Amino acid sequence: MSTADILPFFRAWIRNPLSVAAVAPTGATASSLMVQGITAKTGPIIELGPGTGVFTRALLKRGVKQQDLTLVEYGSDFIPLLQHRFPGARVLWMDAAWLYRAQLFEGAPVGAVVSGLGLLTMSPEKVRAILEGAFFYLRSGGAFYQITYRPHCPVADAIMAGLGLQATCIGQTFRNLPPAWVYRISRLPQRD
Repeated sequence: MSTADILPFFRAWIRNPLSVAAVAPTGATASSLMVQGITAKTGPIIELGPGTGVFTRALLKRGVKQQDLTLVEYGSDFIPLLQHRFPGARVLWMDAAWLYRAQLFEGAPVGAVVSGLGLLTMSPEKVRAILEGAFFYLRSGGAFYQITYRPHCPVADAIMAGLGLQATCIGQTFRNLPPAWVYRISRLPQRD
């Protein structure tokens, strides 16, 4: 983790601690864990709350092309940084709860959504709106990857059930500040 990542992140956290999920950018171990199931073949990817771009860099290392990335960031401090670091990616300054209304893609071509959002600090209505929007664009078999800093899924069971979703913890690391858990959220299998 470089000073170029820490300083902008820390400044944003000081200004509005509830809008930034952690006190420092995610480390390399947690970033690798977050994107381990994603490859260049995953196709278009939406990243929610990219911050300084630690997951974005991890995605690029996995072979994902910048042109296949849509970075959705609400913190205006991070927008110029993301545009400079990832000129081939589509960088959008918007609230992730507006995904459904944004008409980002026609149909459902997205293979994965990677989220660094602090869902635990959000209202249930906002979490539901984010997931509804994400799954609107996710194709069949696509998944939503969420990092959290507590050892349980940050999405309430009632929201998961209401949207027909399931969560699986795909890993954890204590080599992060704070320790991190990653969940893969997907649609429940369809019953005949």
